Amino acid sequence: MDNYEYTELLKELTSKMQNITGVIQPEKIKARLSEIKGYENDPDFWNDAANAAVVQKEKTQLERKLEKYFAARNRLEDTAELYEMAQDEKDDDSIELLYAEAPQLSEHIKKMEIEVLLSNETDSSNAILSIHPGAGGTESQDWASILLRMYKRYAERKGYSVEVLDYQVGDEAGIKDVSLIIRGENAYGYLKVENGIHRLVRISPFDSNAKRHTSFSSVMVSPEIDDDINIEIEDKDIRVDTYRASGAGGQHVNKTESAIRITHIKTGIVVQCQNDRSQHKNRATAMKMLKSRLYELELEAKKAEQEGIPKSEIGWGHQIRSYVMQPYQQVKDNRSNEAYSNVAAILDGDLDDVIEDVLISFTRER
Repeated sequence: MDNYEYTELLKELTSKMQNITGVIQPEKIKARLSEIKGYENDPDFWNDAANAAVVQKEKTQLERKLEKYFAARNRLEDTAELYEMAQDEKDDDSIELLYAEAPQLSEHIKKMEIEVLLSNETDSSNAILSIHPGAGGTESQDWASILLRMYKRYAERKGYSVEVLDYQVGDEAGIKDVSLIIRGENAYGYLKVENGIHRLVRISPFDSNAKRHTSFSSVMVSPEIDDDINIEIEDKDIRVDTYRASGAGGQHVNKTESAIRITHIKTGIVVQCQNDRSQHKNRATAMKMLKSRLYELELEAKKAEQEGIPKSEIGWGHQIRSYVMQPYQQVKDNRSNEAYSNVAAILDGDLDDVIEDVLISFTRER
């Protein structure tokens, strides 16, 4: 790295920091924290324990955001000042040290960009993730199972826990349907970018002629909503079906119909749960899944109205990401417009760069 490259890097990082400042609006956060402090000084505030807990949670999140913002901003400003002084004094050793620390500085600002995207109300929530194969039978069902493994491995890398809520085995291979809850810090904030159609191009292992096939699967991600988010569902709005639960591969079939399938009549949303032997517990979990899906649908509807986004279909032209294994190796995301050659690693759960690049692209669109 030379003087010109480093100066350009500082300009780029300064521009990013200005964008971050515009989104975070630290003065508004300070004003809100001052307002909360006023509430805390009022003895009556603590009489409403539920409201106090909500406000305290907000306070903690705002303080953490402000702390991270100023840490990034101050580091960038201090670095720029040190670089200017080192140039004036022709201190080559200090300049070389700053060059060496440039990747860490860039990474610090990148993490701050991502922090901006993880500041929505539900970003800190756990994630309910469902995978549904598109048209194509065994090909798409096998692709859905590959995606399931990818997300399980990603969760493992992040230190998240995974609980399978529903698992429907494919006719010949793969899966017909799967729903799971992924628990961990900012699980929904990261995984929300996976919402959409995923396209695979490969030489089919099920085709004796070794022809190239294209498969689709949809991934739906919704936040595990808190009890303080009110989603009303009346009995007349849903249809509840029971069926016998089974484990992977059709093993351990229960003798009782403990599995629950709930259909929301108006939207056509279907949720299923069979992870517990108790029908009552499965119904409660399925209702929670349905409320999360309806909440996510409401958020998507608002976004679609603002941006004029058409309703997606599982098929050509609607995918968010393509995974190409033949005739070349590449993963291409349509939101960030970034391409990656490490296909095997990504399918093994190495999704950090892919997800973070999408989150950052969202920041720049603001």
